[in-house]
Amino acid sequence: MRVIVVGAGVTGLTSAVCLAECGADVHVIARDLPLETTSAVAAAWWYPYRALPQDRVMAWARRSYVVFAELAADARSGVVMRDGVEVHRTPQPDPWWRSAVPDLRRVHDLPAGYVDGWSFRGPVVETAGYLPYLHRRLLQAGGTLTRMALGCLPTGGDVVVNCTGLASRALVGDTELLPIRGQVVRLSQVGLDTVWLDASGTSPTYVVPRSTDIVVGGTDEEGSWDLQPDLAIAQEIVVRARRLVPRLAAADILGHRVGLRPGRGCVRLERENREGASPVVHCYGHGGAGVTLSWGCAEEVAALVGYQNSRSELSSVPRSAS
Repeated sequence: MRVIVVGAGVTGLTSAVCLAECGADVHVIARDLPLETTSAVAAAWWYPYRALPQDRVMAWARRSYVVFAELAADARSGVVMRDGVEVHRTPQPDPWWRSAVPDLRRVHDLPAGYVDGWSFRGPVVETAGYLPYLHRRLLQAGGTLTRMALGCLPTGGDVVVNCTGLASRALVGDTELLPIRGQVVRLSQVGLDTVWLDASGTSPTYVVPRSTDIVVGGTDEEGSWDLQPDLAIAQEIVVRARRLVPRLAAADILGHRVGLRPGRGCVRLERENREGASPVVHCYGHGGAGVTLSWGCAEEVAALVGYQNSRSELSSVPRSAS
């Protein structure tokens, strides 16, 4: 079966890998190459953020957690399991996604000003390494990736998979999509290995350590299309991050990045039959959880294309993914 996947962010690449490793003849077409996409900007800590509906998101997130935990055993993947702490200024019930993680523990030794919190071990996906890793898996499974700007979805192939994120607003006329601007700052690594999150403010404050740097954020600006970093906002992000994790006072600023999350009332993951053209499987609108939901959604994409037994193939690392 010939499948054309449109979009080369984490959703498109993961779906393409899943399909190619199930035996499909997969060809990815994208305006932006993987390291140019919004996915490359993401701090990419596993966390189901700004994505609905909760029941489907829970299932996708749970499955993705399992696959990422297995991928973390392969140093080539760019996936690292890290402890993370979420803190709150008021007492909170367990998070709605509690059952998606193996172990969530209440934290009692909290920073000043916080009265509640929990900790769990979860994947941090270092996208600078992970996106090329997915690209290699795609090529090794016989797939291709071509840069091409499209004005509409292609008509060729047996099935088209639409993973264009925010671009689906213009590409398929989905005006329910809107940008959610996220700005982050890259800091030098100062020996930090724990993720921290304070989601109590108007914008979340997160600190996500990676191998060679630390990503701190962020912003949550609904409706903003501005891709230029705002230095005043960057300064405010760093102040918030250092207040949450005082060790960051010793960290140098390495750079600034902005990404536009594809916001939507609900993730669109469904098959659409088109008169006179190949059917389309749409998979977009993941909000701030594209990485978090990527493998669970990819499996469902494969099932909607026609590969019902894809799940058993996903969690194993291929023999040659170097």
